[in-house]
Amino acid sequence: MRSPKIQSKPVNSDGVTGILKRIIAENGREHAWGYAAAIACLVIIALSTAYTAWIMKSIINEAFANRRADLVGVICLSIFIAFVLRGFASYGQAVILSKIGNNIVARYQQRAYSHLMKLSLGFFNQSRSAHIVAQVGQNISGIRDVMNLTITSTVRDLLTFVALLGVMILQDPLLSIAVFITAPPLLYALRYVSKRLRTATRDAVNVNSHVAGAMQETMQGIAIVKAFTMEGELEAKVSKLVRTAEQRANRIARLSERTAPLTETFAGFVVASVLAYAAYRSIYQNIPPGGFFSFVTALLLAYDPARRLARLQVQMERAVVNARMIYELLDMQPHQRDATDAKPLVVTDARIEFRNVSFAYGDDEVLNSVSFVADGGKTTALVGPSGAGKSTIITLIPRFYDPKAGEILIDGQDIAHVTKQSLREQLAYVSQQPYLFEGSIRDNIRYGRPDATDADVEHAARLAYAHDFIVAQPQGYDTPVGENGVTLSGGQRQRLSIARALVRNAPILLLDEATSALDTESEAAVQKALDEAMTGRTVVVIAHRLSTVVRADKIVVMQQGRVVEEGNHDTLAKRIDGLYARLNNLQRPAASDIY
Repeated sequence: MRSPKIQSKPVNSDGVTGILKRIIAENGREHAWGYAAAIACLVIIALSTAYTAWIMKSIINEAFANRRADLVGVICLSIFIAFVLRGFASYGQAVILSKIGNNIVARYQQRAYSHLMKLSLGFFNQSRSAHIVAQVGQNISGIRDVMNLTITSTVRDLLTFVALLGVMILQDPLLSIAVFITAPPLLYALRYVSKRLRTATRDAVNVNSHVAGAMQETMQGIAIVKAFTMEGELEAKVSKLVRTAEQRANRIARLSERTAPLTETFAGFVVASVLAYAAYRSIYQNIPPGGFFSFVTALLLAYDPARRLARLQVQMERAVVNARMIYELLDMQPHQRDATDAKPLVVTDARIEFRNVSFAYGDDEVLNSVSFVADGGKTTALVGPSGAGKSTIITLIPRFYDPKAGEILIDGQDIAHVTKQSLREQLAYVSQQPYLFEGSIRDNIRYGRPDATDADVEHAARLAYAHDFIVAQPQGYDTPVGENGVTLSGGQRQRLSIARALVRNAPILLLDEATSALDTESEAAVQKALDEAMTGRTVVVIAHRLSTVVRADKIVVMQQGRVVEEGNHDTLAKRIDGLYARLNNLQRPAASDIY
């Protein structure tokens, strides 16, 4: 089914800063105490690391040069304590940040799922399911990574680096200045890499979603694949996608790892220069080595946090791309919201009326000023050739879509001004293609009414003539149905779908070719059940079989988006030049479909 265009609300386009502000605003307060504890641990890590560099001067000068035996024990004990504190602090911050990160992922998964449930049917008809799953699965971790990178980099790495820089300046200010004069070219190169990585990461996510989509489609249509010997063609298609994904991943790896030769080259140059300068001063100026060893220790210890800080922008760009793609989904508009004056639907007779309803998918008009009445407690059948607009009418009643013009009323209430929840609670729906969810047979029937008892479930199954085949299953009503009921036949799945509609016990029943998947014997049995279920209910049915048409109280004949005839079977069949009569005559020789 075609769908109207769905517009999305643009995500904050301020780059890393804008996304970072939004993530912190949404998650900072929720985990304030946890982040405070993690920050305390990171401060301990930073200070203990700086301490090990600072104490080197005392070790070299006092223990080795001056041979102060009385200080050796104190110095060694302090170093041991520093390492113990750093070990426990590292463990603490890792566990705390992991728990917070896992909670963030879980919360955003729930939020994304809840948001998807609020989007209109048009969004799902336009979007590939695999792309949506990939967008949620691959990108939510980006929000967690942004928060963790922000905390670990700004506290642990930056504080450690600043503390070690302080040690370096205390030991040798001139060398410290010389080290940082050479840093700007490195920062510029890293910024260039991060910009290119941003585009590469988004491309990789999109390609991976296509790979997942192709594999998902193959699994879902495996019977067709094998029947039409499509294995070779699909293998070639997937292989091409996989190679493209591999190339994108390799490009990301090349871009990400370019920081390694840049930082290593820079570090090698700095360390070699410092060693040469220190050796010169020790040889020709007879300066004690303690300060130098402390400086070099601080320099070497500062290398890891400096390297991580240098890679921060690159890593942050990747995380922000993922986070931005999640927000594109969460900001998707419009939700099919209730009107500001929406009230709960009050059903008395369950009379449905279409008044001059028009509808279009984009510029393609499907319904043009359609008007008819489905009387309360009676069955109205929609008949017509393919593309006449019958399925569109069925989707407009539960407000899967809203009409472009006209009104749809239930007991005189415009459904555009009632809440969707109250509207859909009064409807039961059986689609042409039955869909079952993961779980047991009992669970799938009970989805029609969550508070239904086991007795209600079994009663609905009996009405749908499903009870006998259910009890014949290995675990009866508790038998798992497999993915979309793969363990059941098409007719069995349809009867479970009908049972799900019957257990809802709603005053309005919508049937979209509900018996199309059944064989003749099953159709006859289910039709008897439907006849009983239709009693006292308003039924709108898309009718393609004579058995449904002849029982309908009213038949609405449609062609090219318009109502061209109305009446019952006997009246319409006598109109020699009528569309219904022609369709009825076409059916008679085969005694099957009207069209």
